[in-house]
Amino acid sequence: MTDNNAATHPNDVDASTAASAAPAVLVLEDGRTFRGRSYGATGTALGEAVFATGMTGYQETITDPSYARQLVVQTAPHIGNTGVNSEDAESRKIWVAGYVVRDAARRPSNWRSERSLDAELVEQGIVGIQGVDTRAITRHLRENKTMRAGIFSGEAAKAADSELLAAVKASAPMEGARLAEEVSIDEAYVVEPKDHGWEGDARFSIAAIDLGIKAMTPVRFAERGVRVHVLPATATLEDVKAVNPDGFFMSNGPGDPATADAQVKLLRSVLDEKLPYFGICFGNQILGRALGFGTYKLKYGHRGINQPVMDRRTGKVEITSQNHGFAVDAPMDGASTAPEERYGRVEVSHVSLNDNVVEGLSCLDIPAFSVQYHPEAAAGPHDAAYLFDRFIELMDGTKNSAQTTSAQTSEDTK
Repeated sequence: MTDNNAATHPNDVDASTAASAAPAVLVLEDGRTFRGRSYGATGTALGEAVFATGMTGYQETITDPSYARQLVVQTAPHIGNTGVNSEDAESRKIWVAGYVVRDAARRPSNWRSERSLDAELVEQGIVGIQGVDTRAITRHLRENKTMRAGIFSGEAAKAADSELLAAVKASAPMEGARLAEEVSIDEAYVVEPKDHGWEGDARFSIAAIDLGIKAMTPVRFAERGVRVHVLPATATLEDVKAVNPDGFFMSNGPGDPATADAQVKLLRSVLDEKLPYFGICFGNQILGRALGFGTYKLKYGHRGINQPVMDRRTGKVEITSQNHGFAVDAPMDGASTAPEERYGRVEVSHVSLNDNVVEGLSCLDIPAFSVQYHPEAAAGPHDAAYLFDRFIELMDGTKNSAQTTSAQTSEDTK
């Protein structure tokens, strides 16, 4: 919930001068409070407090739909230095429920900047707070857990602490939140390879379910000659078949994967069709559920662009972009038969080097794999870009195998 009645000037890079004079307070669910000054719109923002460790890419962070209903604490102290522009947004709007920074830039300085971050927050009605000790907030969340919180600024900040805490405790928790449908598109669209540097005909076509997809994901496919049919979160198997895809993809997205029953049902139907599958983040959790594994909420999650992951097949360590608060509960020791036995064997392909959380799944008897992190990696790093190529190889191998089988069957019937 956000109050859009902000008395600041969205097109003025010095608008923060007036807004910053307004008092603001961050109140955590356990009663801990941090007082600072208003940043962006003034009013009230409620959500789950999480921290993001990226030192760059704040525009990509706040426009990532996976941050819906979350108050993002930036661990990097200086935010807003390079302003914002119309090219780097990862979706159609800012999705963070609120924004917490230590030292906000007074004015941006970058040749690509079109306006200040403060002005953008004001224009989109995003309530924030600056001038707080984000290191202390991060340590508190790490030692306790992510928790509900509220940012209150201007008149809202003048209420008694007990009233503010009551408002926080009355807000909805992230457990049980079904948010993918809220951030998804309403109508399907197509991303063509020719529009992103590919010459010649498309190599493959895929159906991609938008559960909170980032703009760079279909672009990474298109750059490799893959036509992407982006479908809403409510898409059915009939919708998928209608675009005659060579592969199926499920994106990142917000909320509790335990609520994604419709998407799990859809994926099982796709797996039963033996259509090659690739999932990212939320798509990894949905694959885990489709295979019969459970999911659980992490203590404080993984968020940022510097998360180390090991590919257990190669032993290679990747520095990855991540944004998730839930994880798949799957056996870590070698291959095992999926609880949904018709899908055969599965193994944990990638693992977090920070806390041993499952970061990837690979099916050994059906053409399906997924990762918990973001290989499209805007604003970086790009260590995991090979995963798009791996999916293309999977589609290519599946198509060749089907053609060989069809030819052999035709020969046998002569």
